[in-house]
Amino acid sequence: MGEFINPADVPKVKLYTGEEIPCVGMGTFGSDRNAPELVSAAVAGAVRCGYRMFDCAACYGNETQIGEVFKEAFDEGVVERKDLYIMTKVWNNMHERVEESCKKSIADLQCDYIDMFFIHWPFPNYHAPGCDGDSRNPASRPFSVEEFMNTYRQCETLVEKGLVRHIGLSNMTIPKMEAVLPLMKIMPAACELELHVSFQQQELFDYLNAHNIQPVGYMPLGSPRRPERDIFPDDVEDLQMPEMQEIAKAHGVHPALIALKWGHQRGQISIPFSVKEEKYVTNLKCLTEDPLTEEEMAKIATLERNNRLVKGQVFLWEGAKDWHDLWDEDGVIVTL
Repeated sequence: MGEFINPADVPKVKLYTGEEIPCVGMGTFGSDRNAPELVSAAVAGAVRCGYRMFDCAACYGNETQIGEVFKEAFDEGVVERKDLYIMTKVWNNMHERVEESCKKSIADLQCDYIDMFFIHWPFPNYHAPGCDGDSRNPASRPFSVEEFMNTYRQCETLVEKGLVRHIGLSNMTIPKMEAVLPLMKIMPAACELELHVSFQQQELFDYLNAHNIQPVGYMPLGSPRRPERDIFPDDVEDLQMPEMQEIAKAHGVHPALIALKWGHQRGQISIPFSVKEEKYVTNLKCLTEDPLTEEEMAKIATLERNNRLVKGQVFLWEGAKDWHDLWDEDGVIVTL
């Protein structure tokens, strides 16, 4: 085992329920490039080096292997279940069978209950694992308040049954949230969204905070190893930006750690992923030391480039113009 970072030293964020949870977790989406056994081995190392939050998803195809790792850690006394914050998601093809999805994830992860259960995408548009960017499902359709709330009500029932402790949203927009938040009985505690230096989503970020919904940023490093279908010629490489290089040099660290420090000091939970021990250890440790200055934070705030990397084009429905229709960029939910 590598260096141990005391979980008590890792900063916390507070949910609207009053619960404090780690400001950083380990992502587990590596299924496009890494075998499940490689991802679960990284999770095993991460538990032992001090990580206490893990962001999983049924569609990543590795929850069974990660569950074996969790069970081993519990059995060996490395950590107790109550000390881990385990997040997972219902995939698009299970929106009508949310409890079934949740129970399978609980069984696969061997974790008794889920701390945060996200609706992975706000519509039931399904794509096959590993599909290319041109793939389309003829059954795909635009966002529906009625369909979404049917799925969300099932999540609320899971909370009432004790299977889930908090509900999360993911890949939402302000117009979609405006339509559904007033209809909810149990408010969401968090929202996962793409957040990184060149895609700061400040308006949505501020909206979430104003509604006591904790932002959880995926792809916090700009995800240079994202799936091929999400790589476009005009994409910005966050960590290569001169300003990020300059700040990293001043701190004597890799620009990736500057991106994580920025995310934490901004107020988001970041969920970086790496199978390399030296990287996931430093990803955690960097948030316990050497913060960025106000001037550095202000400089990074100027690096917004509206550089969305996960465009979601595989979820488009017949009649949609292009991937922009998924994100309600004109402030109105796009329908047929």
